[in-house]
Amino acid sequence: MINFRYHVVSLTAVFLALAIGLVVGTAALNGPVSENLRAQLTALNKDNNAKRDQVNQYKEELNRNQDFANETAPYVLAGKLTTRKIAVVALPGGAESADGVAKMLNVAGATITARVTVEDKFLDPNNANELLDLADQSSQPTISAAVLPSNSDGVETASALIALTLLQGTAVINPDDVTAVLAALAKPGYISVADKATGGAEMIVLVAGPPPTDKDAGKKTQNAVTVANQFKNRPLVVAGTSVGDNNLVSEIRSDPTLVKLISTVDNVSSVQGQVATAMATHERLLQNKIGQYGLAAGATSLVPSAAP
Repeated sequence: MINFRYHVVSLTAVFLALAIGLVVGTAALNGPVSENLRAQLTALNKDNNAKRDQVNQYKEELNRNQDFANETAPYVLAGKLTTRKIAVVALPGGAESADGVAKMLNVAGATITARVTVEDKFLDPNNANELLDLADQSSQPTISAAVLPSNSDGVETASALIALTLLQGTAVINPDDVTAVLAALAKPGYISVADKATGGAEMIVLVAGPPPTDKDAGKKTQNAVTVANQFKNRPLVVAGTSVGDNNLVSEIRSDPTLVKLISTVDNVSSVQGQVATAMATHERLLQNKIGQYGLAAGATSLVPSAAP
């Protein structure tokens, strides 16, 4: 008769055999498996190192391309905008690119009459009524509110006021009035002004930053389009990016009316794009031509073609 002790001994023998088999099998396979794993790890390390070197090379090439654009800019731009007066206006996030654009405009010989940054608060749809009241109250003796849009759109009215303040018009604007209007908008944080701004610009270069991504992104982008609309009554170049939804350059290029009135550059964050922006400014102001430049959809070429 088979008793409990027999079962215990049998199970013990089975588990012992299994343990011995695992040990023997592991010992037999350990060498080849370990060697194979080591070989794979070595190959992966080499591949990663190669890709890292490739990325570093691409970065170096990009930096060298930027250096090339910087060093050739004087040959491309010298004298193109001598005696010309340009105002540079940056939208939220575009101040750094606007610095580069202003630098290239200076290389071309232009006089920068104003450096203004439109803050996020200006484009925020929640501030429309306050902005409208502020614009209506900020007129000065030589900058009359009578010619501003007569509607309830605060962004449109305030943008028209900025254009009237910065741009050359039929009437001579008192420099003190320019300072007063810009200060009235700057004090509550709607704009900021670098250095001493004057009026009398022949055109504006509007520099956009990355597109907004918050819950009001669509409305803010439409407000940015409204700003551009109010600046387009004089020659206008809009320089920005084509990355992401709700970007200003794409909005202008997709509008059948605006694309015929406004020149755009879609890679202004690079030195190449900043040089292209100065070239587009020359083309727009002196040749009265409108073009779309850069790398993205809607661009006809990287830069304007050489003048005949």
